Amino acid sequence: MEIIDILLSASFWAAAIRIASPLIFATLGELICERAGVLNLGIEGIMVAGAFAGWMAVYSGTGLWIGVGTAMLVGMLFGLLHSTLTVPFGLSQHVVGLGVTLLATSATYYAYRLALPEVTSPPKIQAFQPWDIPLLSDIPLLGPALFSQTPFTYLAFILVLVVSLVLYRTPLGLAVRAAGENPAAVAAQGLSVTAIRMGAVIIGSGFMAMGGAFLTMSAFDSFFFEMVNGRGWICIALVVFGSWKPGKALLGAVLFAAFDALQIRVQQTSLAADIPYQIFLMMPYILSILALVLMSRRAQVPAALMVPFNKGER
Repeated sequence: MEIIDILLSASFWAAAIRIASPLIFATLGELICERAGVLNLGIEGIMVAGAFAGWMAVYSGTGLWIGVGTAMLVGMLFGLLHSTLTVPFGLSQHVVGLGVTLLATSATYYAYRLALPEVTSPPKIQAFQPWDIPLLSDIPLLGPALFSQTPFTYLAFILVLVVSLVLYRTPLGLAVRAAGENPAAVAAQGLSVTAIRMGAVIIGSGFMAMGGAFLTMSAFDSFFFEMVNGRGWICIALVVFGSWKPGKALLGAVLFAAFDALQIRVQQTSLAADIPYQIFLMMPYILSILALVLMSRRAQVPAALMVPFNKGER
């Protein structure tokens, strides 16, 4: 009964939406990259760099939304590096992605120590505050969960809709999807596969950095290096879970976040008396792996994912 009470509480679902928000940003970014045919394993490091860049910009005196833009710009720069090495030069996407993760993480650590050499505990900023949407926030259960969040969370859900519309309702989205399925057909139409793939990676990396910035500017109010804590790798799995579709990826992010929020609350119930706490920490990952296995059996991978394209070659 305790678990049922948790699942029926507004605070539980509000926490799940809050935990899901950074995953939504980063998953959308990875999805855009992979739809264009590029696997971006730099996501973990890009999220760390975005978290620091946004926080540092606000700590330096800029506004919160300028901090978000700064994080996105930093992510796009790493995306430019990744796409330059993998698309026109055709280097291994696995190796480059891992290299970008190491570079972004190391550069962030260096920048942090350079900017704050004497600081022992991270300074705090004034983060985004929850904003209640009139009338909608008064709906029982659903209102506090969905309509009493920070503006940064609302932006995450808006981007899901925008990305869906662009991918499936615009010529640009068709070109991006075709670049990941049949790049030769794209080239035959006179379009540049290189430009499309690089643009997708750059924009996608910007979204990943915004996911990192959410952690420092909405979920928390300071920066520490362990805060991303593998979320980037989870987002890669969520893309597969969502079958490379934004709507399903959103569902996967909320599902994982619900598992995570549930394990935190279950540890505070009588069920935790005789069960090692490590079991509860494992729970969201185990359940997510099971869901991933079930969903991925029907998933259709973009045909040209991780396949370099050189015009004129078969």
